[in-house]
Amino acid sequence: MKGHRIGYIRTSSVGQNTVRQLDGMEFDKVFTDKVSGKDTNRPELTKMLEWVREGDHIVVHALDRLARNLDDLRKIVRDLTARKVTIEFKKESLTFSGDDSPMSTLLLSVMGAFAEFERSLIRERQLEGIAIAQKAGAFKGRKRTMTDEQISEIKRRVTSGDKKAEIARDMGVSRETVYHYLRTK
Repeated sequence: MKGHRIGYIRTSSVGQNTVRQLDGMEFDKVFTDKVSGKDTNRPELTKMLEWVREGDHIVVHALDRLARNLDDLRKIVRDLTARKVTIEFKKESLTFSGDDSPMSTLLLSVMGAFAEFERSLIRERQLEGIAIAQKAGAFKGRKRTMTDEQISEIKRRVTSGDKKAEIARDMGVSRETVYHYLRTK
């Protein structure tokens, strides 16, 4: 059975360019996420994992484009190959089909560990930079996403006994955003 050839592309933010990842390659379908790879909570990844079928072949530019967490990477690859879906990582020249050699499995783990380590270093440098900017008075934090009226509405509804999850849903924000605004002002 010949399956579909599928591309998966991920950049960490909307402003980043996806062209270099699978440039010049042809696919039956391409899924593109523009979000962090810190976890698997990505809309296009979820769609792709639901869409693929036995015999399909997924191509990803590099291991760290699929996952920045070793456990997530291994789980995704294991789940796909168990469903008889092949996954190929161009940059590392690695392909997994379920009949993988111990060496391939080792390389997946080692390269995945490096991707996770790199993400940890990036986060550490980011926090150091924020701390330095805060000391200099240059970092004010993330810009507010809600107006004073919306924040007042959140507080009014909480006081009247509405559930925070319901408030978040109604206002189109996460529960954490609701809690954040309850803690401030």
